[in-house]
Amino acid sequence: MPVLSIWSPEDDVLGAVAPLALAAAAGTALVVDLDPNGPRYPGAGSLADLVIEGPRRDDLAPRRRGVAAIRNGGVDPETARDVLDALATGWPAVVFRLPRDTKGRSGAFPIVPLVPGGLLAGHPDSAVYQRAGWRLDPPGNGPVLPRPRRQTLGMLLTGKVPPPGDRWIRAWRDVWRHPWL
Repeated sequence: MPVLSIWSPEDDVLGAVAPLALAAAAGTALVVDLDPNGPRYPGAGSLADLVIEGPRRDDLAPRRRGVAAIRNGGVDPETARDVLDALATGWPAVVFRLPRDTKGRSGAFPIVPLVPGGLLAGHPDSAVYQRAGWRLDPPGNGPVLPRPRRQTLGMLLTGKVPPPGDRWIRAWRDVWRHPWL
């Protein structure tokens, strides 16, 4: 059960769509938003609901292949610790979306910083660098993602998984294989 926490301190849009892409690259995965003010991912339930009602058996493991997302619903991640541990145990892969102000917090799962590649200073540890419209070398260690297609972003943001051959989704597989600290 690989689990990664993803954090995008510089770009809110990338920070909302990147966890979905990382999950899609895993094949079958769950995205859980740990930001009480995070995006409204498609779906009926929320992490807050799971904390109040307790997770059902269907919540704790995938029913079919693909990506599922749970929006936050206004709950503090520390309050949800037991639910998060249960989800991480039952799913083949889990992506936790961290709030923008996460810097400096440590957690039980590796934190993957996601930054626009080449424009800003490098991250002191490994990071994922997202290419933009210019060609600059990334300033640090870690996978470099190609620019995503507009259709790919649109699919992810409307609850659809892009085809497995999508170049941007394929590039996210390197993030799962990278040795995060």
